[in-house]
Amino acid sequence: MTPRNIIIAVDGYSSCGKSTLAKQLAQHLDYMYIDTGAMYRAVTLYFTNHGVNIEDLHEVQSALEHIHIAFRNMEGQNTTFLNGANVESEIRSLAISGVVSEVAAIPEVRKKMVAIQRDLAAAHSVVMDGRDIGTVVFPNADVKLFLTADVEVRAQRRFEELLAKNEANITLEDVMANLKHRDLVDTTRADSPLVMAEDAMLLDNTHLTISGQFKLALKYINGRIAH
Repeated sequence: MTPRNIIIAVDGYSSCGKSTLAKQLAQHLDYMYIDTGAMYRAVTLYFTNHGVNIEDLHEVQSALEHIHIAFRNMEGQNTTFLNGANVESEIRSLAISGVVSEVAAIPEVRKKMVAIQRDLAAAHSVVMDGRDIGTVVFPNADVKLFLTADVEVRAQRRFEELLAKNEANITLEDVMANLKHRDLVDTTRADSPLVMAEDAMLLDNTHLTISGQFKLALKYINGRIAH
């Protein structure tokens, strides 16, 4: 009998370290890591580069037919490819961050991304991070984690991350405003809003180190599934 695939859902607010934790868990457990945020960012990049009016349903649907997203391991790093091109750096810019929540709120976009996410999980045990993984994409996930942190802490972390990537003309105030805007859009959108699943473990990492968070999450996971 072949063991069934395991699904670990990591949801939470922007810049809470979801991808950092998900990558750690995937590597430790030897599962596939799926960065759903990168998928929505890649769609946003395509829409931006091609002047797609996100309020025009026909334009959105037409553009989605020309979008192919894939992940590859590049020198040990999970890397996002859009139509064959490495876009990992481009999709992390503050410019893309400024509009990704609006793009992710479009039902047609979510429908296509969720279909891709479910196809990936059908073939592998996965750790998947996002906004609605444990509530909409995989409501029956084996393990659900929900990350949060004070917005001031999240803004500082994101600001330092952007500085390390040589993002020019970025201020802490810009980052704070962006996060507050994304929080509002993510939690109030009509389709699949950001909300903590009733059976998720809450991880507030405001005062946690990366390693401390990993240890807490892994202990919880080990109590939920057998390896």
